[in-house]
Amino acid sequence: MHRSDLPTTFGIFNPVGHTVIAFLTEAELESAQSRLQAMGFAQPSMVRYSAIEMLTQADAELLNVSPAATFGYELDLIRAHKALASRGCCFLIIEAQTSALASLVADLVRSIKPASAQHYGSIMIQDLTEGPPGRMKS
Repeated sequence: MHRSDLPTTFGIFNPVGHTVIAFLTEAELESAQSRLQAMGFAQPSMVRYSAIEMLTQADAELLNVSPAATFGYELDLIRAHKALASRGCCFLIIEAQTSALASLVADLVRSIKPASAQHYGSIMIQDLTEGPPGRMKS
């Protein structure tokens, strides 16, 4: 995935084969990225977004959303990611095209307990964290 060519469906960010993780701090993101690299994920398979970058992306998508996008979960997730970013969360998007890679990322998510995480599969989007996306843990 490249920032200049974001995967979308009906104008909404839909990175099938990727996991999107929101972190409360940059230090948490860097730690997770280091762990992923130690597990064999290459640097090019990961894209980082600051809170401001995610806010900018979410705002642009919400302005250009197709009416057809209101039927899927993707629009709800854009709103959730915007809410998290507005509270300062940063994001890491990891390419995990196979079920084995997605499982490795999901195992990491369970061990680090980030603010939010979803894996975008070809059929469904799977929430990997407890609680609804967009909510900060206390």
